[in-house]
Amino acid sequence: MKNLIVGAFLIIASVFWQDISAQRLMTLEQSVEEALKQSPNIVRARLNLEQNRELLGAQKASLKSNFRLNLDPFQYRNSRDYDEFNQRWYTSQKLQSSGTFAVSQPILFSDGVLSLSNRFGWEDNKSSSSSNTFTGFSNSLDLRLDQPIFTYNRRKLEYKEIEFNFENSQLNYALQALNVEKQITQYFYQIYQKQMELITSREEYANRKQSYEIIKNKVDAGLTAKEEMLQAELDMMSSQSTVQNNEVELENIKDNFKQMLGLPFVDELMVIAEVSVLPIDVDLNQAIALALENRMEIRQREIDIETGQFELIRTNATNEFKGNLAVQVGLFGNNESFGGIYDNPNDNEDVTFSLEIPLWDWGEKKARMRAAQASLQTSEYNLIDEKKTIRLNVRQIERNLRNMLIQIEIAKKNEENAQLTYDIKLEQYRNGDLTSMDLNLVQNQLTQNKNSKINALINYKLELLNMKLQTLYDFENQRSIMPDVMKYETIK
Repeated sequence: MKNLIVGAFLIIASVFWQDISAQRLMTLEQSVEEALKQSPNIVRARLNLEQNRELLGAQKASLKSNFRLNLDPFQYRNSRDYDEFNQRWYTSQKLQSSGTFAVSQPILFSDGVLSLSNRFGWEDNKSSSSSNTFTGFSNSLDLRLDQPIFTYNRRKLEYKEIEFNFENSQLNYALQALNVEKQITQYFYQIYQKQMELITSREEYANRKQSYEIIKNKVDAGLTAKEEMLQAELDMMSSQSTVQNNEVELENIKDNFKQMLGLPFVDELMVIAEVSVLPIDVDLNQAIALALENRMEIRQREIDIETGQFELIRTNATNEFKGNLAVQVGLFGNNESFGGIYDNPNDNEDVTFSLEIPLWDWGEKKARMRAAQASLQTSEYNLIDEKKTIRLNVRQIERNLRNMLIQIEIAKKNEENAQLTYDIKLEQYRNGDLTSMDLNLVQNQLTQNKNSKINALINYKLELLNMKLQTLYDFENQRSIMPDVMKYETIK
């Protein structure tokens, strides 16, 4: 933490001349947290997660008892019809009012529907063909079971698919969050890198300016040729141009960073980072095992296989042999008075057994089955390939980490040597034993080595982050980040 504070102070003092209070200081953790709220990809993934969550909730609700009331308050019919038995025309009038209350209960394990309905009504019937009329009440109470047979359970299959869609949207949301973290971290270190390059270029400009003053004093004293001063002035102007270029590039990267964070472009910000590196011991076998255990892409491929099997079941039902069994029992009564509806009740029974038998489909079902099997095999191959890719990436990252540690040590040595060489050459330059051209080469080498060390440190940090995202394990702090990832799946 102490190094972080010191580093922040140095950056503020070196890079920015305006009032510190106008700056918005951003750490990496703050940047990631901000992006997880504002990133367009995260917003889309969150909406997709919410959509599938609601669809799953609706599907669960559809499996509960459904209550329905249908009302026909007024119906009137006046018609003239022909009675073929008596061979004469007659006129009939019918006035009625009725309502039906029904309760239906889907049965998940069998794909059937059990329903209970009660129809109550009042009617007034008159006909010119008969002196018999009826004015009174009626009531019909029925219990019915509709059960598909010789076919797959469509309701259960649909429910499982919606469950998988929801799980997939959870995984996608978590993956998008990890991807945003990676992008934000890359932008963050790019800004930090450019800030440090700006500091280095300003140091170089100060050195060039100092060199110019030295040679100018020598020229004024007649100790050296004027051409030396002209070359030193050109080097100073070139160094000043590099500072300006770095300032422009830094502002451009900041704008991209602000866009990802959803911040106004007019906001002034700078990043605070600690890029000191402690070598991290990464066990390759452990890293591969963690990646294969934790990576959500593997679960997504497994879901693809399971939904592919569902499609195989659905395709196998093309032009299928199937049936349906419907059983209904009920009690009907009518009477001119409300209280006597069931004085003389009638039992109603209705049993229907139906079959649908395909005869010839010209090979449609077989062709669709082959297509579905090919799609399922593709999903199975994708799972195998995903595991191979994960192993490959982890192996490469582990090699890169080991190599980058070596490159960091080399970069540190090069910077130390370049700084020592520059100090010696600058003293020789002051004494007139070195030309401005030679000093310019040494200065360029020092600037290049400083930037190379910063780049090596940042590259190691990014590759360590890549390993964390590949394995969902933080080797730096020796802890799993799965709990952090799973919290992405919850909509606040």
